[in-house]
Amino acid sequence: MLRTIFRRTLLAGCLAGVSLVAQADSFNRIASFPVTKNLGNQALETITSAEIITATADGHTLIYSDSPRGGIGFIDIKQANQPKALGFLDLKGEPTSVASVGQWVVAGVNTSESYTNPSGYLAIANVASQKVMQRCDLGGQPDSVAVSKDGRYIAVAIENERDEELNDGALPQMPAGYVVIIEFDQATGECKKTHNISLTGLADIAPSDPEPEFVAFNDNNEVVVTLQENNHIVVINAEQAKVMQHFSAGTVNLSQIDVKKDGALTFTASQSNVKREPDAVKWLDNDRFVIANEGDYQGGARGFTIFNKKGDVLFESGARFEHEVIRVGHYPEKRSGKKGAEPEGLEVATFNGQTYIFVMSERGSVMAVYKDTGAEPEFVQMLPSGIAPESAIAIPGRHLIATANEADLVKDGGPRSHVMLYQLENKAPAYPQIRSNLDAQGAPIGWGALSGLAADQKQAGKLYAISDSFYSNQPAIFTIDATKSPAQITEKLVVTRDGKPAEKLDLEGIVVDPQGGFWLASEGNEKKEVPHALYHVTATGEIDQTIDFPAELLKNQERFGAEGITLVDHTLWVAIQRPWKDDAKDQTKLLAYDLVSKQWSAAHYPLEKAENGWMGLSEITAHNGSLYVIERDNQLAEAAKVKRLYKVDLANVKTAALGESLPTLSKHLVYDFIPELKAQNGIVVDKIEGFTIDASNTGYAVTDNDGVDDSTGETFFFKVGEFK
Repeated sequence: MLRTIFRRTLLAGCLAGVSLVAQADSFNRIASFPVTKNLGNQALETITSAEIITATADGHTLIYSDSPRGGIGFIDIKQANQPKALGFLDLKGEPTSVASVGQWVVAGVNTSESYTNPSGYLAIANVASQKVMQRCDLGGQPDSVAVSKDGRYIAVAIENERDEELNDGALPQMPAGYVVIIEFDQATGECKKTHNISLTGLADIAPSDPEPEFVAFNDNNEVVVTLQENNHIVVINAEQAKVMQHFSAGTVNLSQIDVKKDGALTFTASQSNVKREPDAVKWLDNDRFVIANEGDYQGGARGFTIFNKKGDVLFESGARFEHEVIRVGHYPEKRSGKKGAEPEGLEVATFNGQTYIFVMSERGSVMAVYKDTGAEPEFVQMLPSGIAPESAIAIPGRHLIATANEADLVKDGGPRSHVMLYQLENKAPAYPQIRSNLDAQGAPIGWGALSGLAADQKQAGKLYAISDSFYSNQPAIFTIDATKSPAQITEKLVVTRDGKPAEKLDLEGIVVDPQGGFWLASEGNEKKEVPHALYHVTATGEIDQTIDFPAELLKNQERFGAEGITLVDHTLWVAIQRPWKDDAKDQTKLLAYDLVSKQWSAAHYPLEKAENGWMGLSEITAHNGSLYVIERDNQLAEAAKVKRLYKVDLANVKTAALGESLPTLSKHLVYDFIPELKAQNGIVVDKIEGFTIDASNTGYAVTDNDGVDDSTGETFFFKVGEFK
């Protein structure tokens, strides 16, 4: 029966990712809501996007803007851990932002015919009836919308955005943007009076073409406005409908960052005088506010900054925010040449008397949590999110915060757009389950795309992992201390050939060589001239032996090759992921290579039937006379069905020479990984890629986050149980 071999140690298996230090208040994800559930009768393949999110005053309903569908969606969160679809309102345009006030939800709607002829309106809808009751013309293309705390005013940033294809997006491009202040009647939902606040002539950059991005109110009905492309900040008095103060957002000097998209994680570069170009802004109190320095036109400072409304910089994160993203494996290497982790969204809220700052990395798909101390913020934790978190809304009265994650990868077979909910609890953080240390220079050890695991057979809890070809210019072996919680990546060893990072590798399997060093399995790709091969590397990472796959095997090769390697006495066992040309569609191979005789042999491994997509192997490890193999489908979220560990008794294994008729192995199901993959209350990932058993007979598993490319970036690392 499934899991029966772990009866005595199931509790230990459940403790992976749970901190052994004293518990304190932390946020943990409690639910994920795919916004496809609000599609109604529309086709499931319809593209959706949760972009800007708000909540009703009672905290029971979430409302998000959905630009591709041209409306706003509603989610019932009376039971926060079981969100339910509540409907969709078509706004006949492109919603850019939403905010809640009393019985109303207000949304900026873009109806522009062109960049040079922008238009839009403010939709005022009744939440209960989900009907638009008023439309207030805005005279231009809206972006952010905010409502004052007393409900008397609505501020709308009229961006009148530029055409990025025209003259390489250079400013100025008319017409200019401005801010609309609306005097609002909560009782009737009417726009009583509107005031257009000119912002021209204020910024040093393109003063004739201000492009306001984000607006936020403090308790004094003062509005702070970011002008992202202009790298400027404006403070407006809503009651007087006039500009109070304005100043440049300034520049930042950055160090220990990666500035090249090159398939390597190298945090040694510096940049000087980088324009902040802020996106979101939120007040911390009536004098201080925080900005997210995403960048757009010419900048992007990769962090966040706290100002007072006079324009004084009170705190600058520099690269420290991005370093926390790196340490949890969420750094988007493909964005290194641009703006790195791209902090875009913000939320500020007070829970139990403590003010928190939430900073979202759009490209890293995580949200950092900080405590506001009045001086330097205190980093608390990093929360996993869906792909491309754009905004968040806190509901302190219910100890909740929700994120809207805009990316919908349905066309690529990837995750859909989600809204995710978190709750402040007196528990240790459930995420991350693995995190890197700093290197000797004080920079974070960069990692991701972990594709295989191995264990030191003498020291319990000492493991090794490898990264796959996503980091093609920096193949690496990572040392992991699994006795810590979260597990700690303590060292990074780059695999080299002639002293330089080895090329033409796709490392998918690793095993410790008792004689010293490691054996690695590399998955080939004939089109990319990457060979199917096994490699021995020294303890310093240098390749000192190569074992090419034989011609008899390669004549039937396919793209999906070696996915795991293990060692039994003097025989290397290799798991081939999927059937090759000489295999039946429901079989793949386990290869055996005798290091003494230098002979190859193989056996067929029977695969489960895939409901959708394909079925294949991801790992192989040997322990006490058995081979343990990960078998999985390539599906994620609700479509994920098979993420399993099977056991093959070596005493019953027979192999045959390549080219001969291969015997078929018998396998026994011992573990289902899906409950662990669901335990984080997010999207079930497709790639459970690594498994090993350490010196204390404890099993460990890890997932591959694809280098945060078209992925949530989450890496799950957990104990599986005890293997006698």
